[in-house]
Amino acid sequence: MALVSATEMLKKAREGKYAVGAFNTNNLEWTKAILQGAQESNAPVMIQTSMGAAKYMGGYQVCYDLVKDLIDSMGITVPVALHLDHGEYKDAIECIKVGYTSVMFDGSHLPFDENLAKAKEVVSFAHINGVSVECEVGSIGGEEDGIIGAGELADPNECKLMSDTGIDFLAAGIGNIHGAYPTNWAGLSFETLEAIANVTDGKPLVLHGGSGIPLDQIQTAIAHGVSKINVNTECQEVFAAATRKYIEENKDLQGKGFDPRKLLAPGTQAVVDLVKERIEWFGSKDKA
Repeated sequence: MALVSATEMLKKAREGKYAVGAFNTNNLEWTKAILQGAQESNAPVMIQTSMGAAKYMGGYQVCYDLVKDLIDSMGITVPVALHLDHGEYKDAIECIKVGYTSVMFDGSHLPFDENLAKAKEVVSFAHINGVSVECEVGSIGGEEDGIIGAGELADPNECKLMSDTGIDFLAAGIGNIHGAYPTNWAGLSFETLEAIANVTDGKPLVLHGGSGIPLDQIQTAIAHGVSKINVNTECQEVFAAATRKYIEENKDLQGKGFDPRKLLAPGTQAVVDLVKERIEWFGSKDKA
């Protein structure tokens, strides 16, 4: 199946009260794992590259070619969108030109008027090319490739103004953070989420920092309009843990256990398993 825009899959998720998993990739193994997990779950999926991960992998063109070719070679039949995560303006434009089917322009660190103006430009160029757009209001806590957010709560009035630019889905700060959640985390602000949902006319909402949020809060967020949930840190954690276990058990010293195809296999399978579990959590299994 060809890569698709995320607009339709998230519209269906919003109407059906489930969420599409958006999983960040960092290499060949992770990309295969995400695709395998989605295919085995018969679920729509978004594969994301951050600016830093794309640079690590060789650039946006390499990322696009990798995902596109794996969809063909693996016989993937579920809808897949290739999405730029937390992109700056120039990166969003470049990804649209390269062939990404969805982009996030993250101007949350800019003065709001500038964020709004650049969002309108990205939307105009993206929609001409059939590409879906995500923008952010109220920075997400933690750090994502150098973009640091304190985790403040988004202003519903600003969310409405951003929604009215024609973006396809909206990321808004509701107390969520990137990375591991601290023990004193106050939890998601559902009061803020409900206020945002009430003024954005059914626009699919995005929950960043999906790693580590308890299942009950995930389900409540979906009930309040969250239709896309980002997962990255948990994939990194399970990949590292499985790889560490393989090495600590000295399996890399047995026969040709040092072969990267064997060395990376446990971590890759761990990502497959996590993707399938989170798809269950998000309610998108068999929604392809």
